[in-house]
Amino acid sequence: MTGYAVAVEGAVETADAVVIGAGPNGLVAANLLADAGWDVLVLEATAQPGGAVQTAELIEPGFHHDRFSAFYPMAAVSPIIAGLGLDEYGLRWRHAPAVLAHILPDDRCAVVSRSLEHTMASLARFQPGDGDAWAAEVAAWSRIREPFLRALFTPFPPVRSGARLLRTLGAADALRFARMVTMPASALGRERFGGDGARLLLAGNGLHTDLGPGHAGSAVFGWLLCMLAQDVGFPVPQGGAGRLSGALVRRLEARGGRIACGRAVTKVLTARGAAVGVVDDSGALVRARRAVLADVPAPALYLRLVGAEALPARLVADARRFTWDDATVKVDWALSAPIPWRNPEASAAGTIHLDLDLAGLSRYSADLAAGRVPEQPFLIMGQMSTADSSRSPAGTETAWAYTHVPRGDTWDGDRLRRYADHLEGTIERHAPGFTTRIRGRFLQGPRELEGSNPSLVEGAVNGGSAVIHQQLVFRPTPGLGRSDTPIDRLFLASASAHPGGAVHGGPGANAARAALARAGVGGGLYGRLMRTLQGAVYAD
Repeated sequence: MTGYAVAVEGAVETADAVVIGAGPNGLVAANLLADAGWDVLVLEATAQPGGAVQTAELIEPGFHHDRFSAFYPMAAVSPIIAGLGLDEYGLRWRHAPAVLAHILPDDRCAVVSRSLEHTMASLARFQPGDGDAWAAEVAAWSRIREPFLRALFTPFPPVRSGARLLRTLGAADALRFARMVTMPASALGRERFGGDGARLLLAGNGLHTDLGPGHAGSAVFGWLLCMLAQDVGFPVPQGGAGRLSGALVRRLEARGGRIACGRAVTKVLTARGAAVGVVDDSGALVRARRAVLADVPAPALYLRLVGAEALPARLVADARRFTWDDATVKVDWALSAPIPWRNPEASAAGTIHLDLDLAGLSRYSADLAAGRVPEQPFLIMGQMSTADSSRSPAGTETAWAYTHVPRGDTWDGDRLRRYADHLEGTIERHAPGFTTRIRGRFLQGPRELEGSNPSLVEGAVNGGSAVIHQQLVFRPTPGLGRSDTPIDRLFLASASAHPGGAVHGGPGANAARAALARAGVGGGLYGRLMRTLQGAVYAD
């Protein structure tokens, strides 16, 4: 073991697999390994499991706030999450009356409802015919839904599911779908819709990543979230996001898995090119008999936990060029009553986009790209008690909003408070009386978000940029697009890996499958194949 000597085997803690990080991907990976009969130990640096899926009474008792993420359409359609049967461990989904409202500067709203007819009517008010155009997109989504999701959540390359998707589409539609995947959301909106309502839904949903309306690749993210909004809504766990993490934890523990919180891993140990264990911040060593899986950002795994000396020089250089998504400022509120939107359509929506038109979204994105704090921020908001009445006392509301800011900036307490006031002023323009309903607020800037969850580096909530040059075989670095790393039996299980951010369990499941393949009957052949491919990818 590099740099460490172990005198007595009995004095060393052991497990078949050590999982670094108890975020949703780490917990999914641990569950799948435990299902296979492995002895699994999860080491979590912070005080509780869940990563960016946690709930707390941040402001006053009875008001339950999701500290980081809140709505989970990808979890609702993920075959990985569905396969875990988390309803048996207490997970219940809840929905707001409407899914999403994009509020324009003039208070008009483009609204997505789980009722297709209601959505069509909303979009037709912006442009006759756009309701029918939206229905055509939904029909196209319904046709490819299952093979597309299977391909998305299958280890790369998705040979079987990809072939099924191709058969479903046919050659002509497959070419056009591939073109859409590369397009900016603004271009797709112009091609398929005549009015601003549907175009704003595409562009605004694309900005749930760090891709603005003019960025290549933003169309597919915006389109996918729009289709999921129509299909399954933006559901929330009853009682708070932490109930999703809690269900994963209970399921794992029921299968003998162990979780140790407050134990930060400081080193991945290697011997003869393979991962053999970890060391935590107390100096304790844990030996991994079969695998180490890391639900941490790729740069942290490669540059800090493994170290440049144990890795190919090309991978080290690539890891240092890893592209993060934008920093984040988030405000949570405990409100004495629901937000008094001037347009009542917004009152029914769980998710709010506020308050930019198409030109404003482009300016916001350009400001971020230029390293400027946007003068007119784009707010993504959640009305959580509207979606789940258990989140706060009757007649009240828990709400939050976040927006992105440039990386590398300094946000002290005074600046953060002034910016929160600015965000509240934006809401007040569309909901007169909002500020009088604030009972208390909780502020998190880039420093606070990272301090609470070290994987949210400067508040990067997506685990790395969604830009097209950091997808598929380019995520997290140019390589195989798989969880396997150049260190044998070490697997990347975080959102830095394909298929990327959002809560769906894809990276964790892919890492678990790779670990099982490496330890299986054909594991020797699998290991040699991965070493050969990794050698070709990172050869000098």
